[in-house]
Amino acid sequence: MRHRFPIVIATLAFLSWVPFQTSTSGAAPRTTGPSHIVVIVMENHEYGSIMDPGSDATYLRSLAASSVSLSRMYATSHPSLPNYLALTSGSTQGVTSDCWSCVVDAPNIADQLDAAGISWKAYMESIPSACYTGAGNGSYYTKHDPFMYYTDIRNDPARCRSVVPLSQLKRDMAAGAMPRFAWITPNICHDMHDCSIATGDRFLQTWVPRIVPQLGTDGIVIVLFDEGYTSLGCCNHLANGGHIVAIVAGPGAGRGVVVSTRADQYSILALIERAWGLDLLGKAAQAPELTGWQA
Repeated sequence: MRHRFPIVIATLAFLSWVPFQTSTSGAAPRTTGPSHIVVIVMENHEYGSIMDPGSDATYLRSLAASSVSLSRMYATSHPSLPNYLALTSGSTQGVTSDCWSCVVDAPNIADQLDAAGISWKAYMESIPSACYTGAGNGSYYTKHDPFMYYTDIRNDPARCRSVVPLSQLKRDMAAGAMPRFAWITPNICHDMHDCSIATGDRFLQTWVPRIVPQLGTDGIVIVLFDEGYTSLGCCNHLANGGHIVAIVAGPGAGRGVVVSTRADQYSILALIERAWGLDLLGKAAQAPELTGWQA
């Protein structure tokens, strides 16, 4: 949707881990489940505009064909921000706009990860610095950075230092220090919001092949869009933000699999939580379960 305030696209989070790395909570690290989960969130395209053979998303289509395509995935709402909150807390938290001052006090995926001793970082392209609390800066738009909307993250200096520039990811990978959970939000151009499909496709073609070798033997990277441009939906009216592309790739995902379950973004949150044996937050507990994607 059109933006009024600068924001980071949340549109992919991704997760990863190295031995003996823990979260900031001091909890005993959980060792079951995938070694890494990475989420990358793109912006504002319907399924057909990406998956049509004539589109410029050549890399995304090849990734879908060689891994797992969730072919009937639907976004929660319009505009962007409610979808990012849904993906990270199991609720839109009553937010219906791309507001900046609408911070929320709600349980979220970072809380769960810290409690389970699972390390995490949110990598935001073009954010000027870690823990940045402004409304936006250049091509970074905060409405695409859900982590900075949760009061227990933005008001805690130790925790919000895990919201960092995307450039940090290169250093973390080189040092073998990727967290188990990583969320990636491209900037407003590379997420396909303000720039072309081809531009965003090249961004993914640059980053996904770098990430996959870091995932261990069972990690996954989830690439999905925040919303489409229609009101298509599913799932007892919990989703009406358009039919979107969602792909599960990496060594822990199947090859050439199409999962045709009608599902929503709460299903993505539930997939992550189930993979690590976490409780299901909010509407993730009501979401259709995604099965058949594992390698």
